[in-house]
Amino acid sequence: MMNMELQKRLLSSLIMVPIALFLILKGSIFFTFFLFVVFIATIKEWLEMCKKNKLMKFLGVIFLIISFYLAFILRIKEGAYVFIFIVLISVCTDIGGYIFGKLLKGPKITKISPNKTFSGVVGGFIISLIGALIFYEYMPISFSFNFEKFISFDLYLFFIILMISMISQVGDLIISYFKRQAKIKDTGQLLPGHGGFLDRVDGMIFAIPFSFLILNL
Repeated sequence: MMNMELQKRLLSSLIMVPIALFLILKGSIFFTFFLFVVFIATIKEWLEMCKKNKLMKFLGVIFLIISFYLAFILRIKEGAYVFIFIVLISVCTDIGGYIFGKLLKGPKITKISPNKTFSGVVGGFIISLIGALIFYEYMPISFSFNFEKFISFDLYLFFIILMISMISQVGDLIISYFKRQAKIKDTGQLLPGHGGFLDRVDGMIFAIPFSFLILNL
């Protein structure tokens, strides 16, 4: 039987995902407002989590400002579908990690995040590849590609998805480290079943700057 935490996570996702997609696709002031709300909530949670470490509070705020600014630029420059493509990779990485980790279990990766397993890492890669490739196939999305002399586009796309997924997982571990330092399970309680905003965007805030760089090489 489905546990209460998973029920809350699914129900809140059914509400949040359509709203987020609508605001991203709509763009303009709608997307700006959405990004600003998530930014403020994330900053607040970061400051509360690192309240005993002034240096990390400062460096984290600078990083979040850069990450959210690049998210704003990425949405404008590359369009809604490329932005959703990147977010989808991070989301699918989380889903794959959660499902494979729960079902297959196996060796833990690190004490920083006791729930993270090697099976979860592999699951994150697999589900992100499946989700992103399906999205790319059926949505009006395109990338500038400047490496055709060295690598085929299919391999390039495959590489991008895996790299974004990997960076997303690394970002998740980094935030997990700071949560462990602060001796907290979640960064907040605003999102039922998910914790705080920072819990949801921990991989994205690292994946988006990386994606911006790799798409603008």
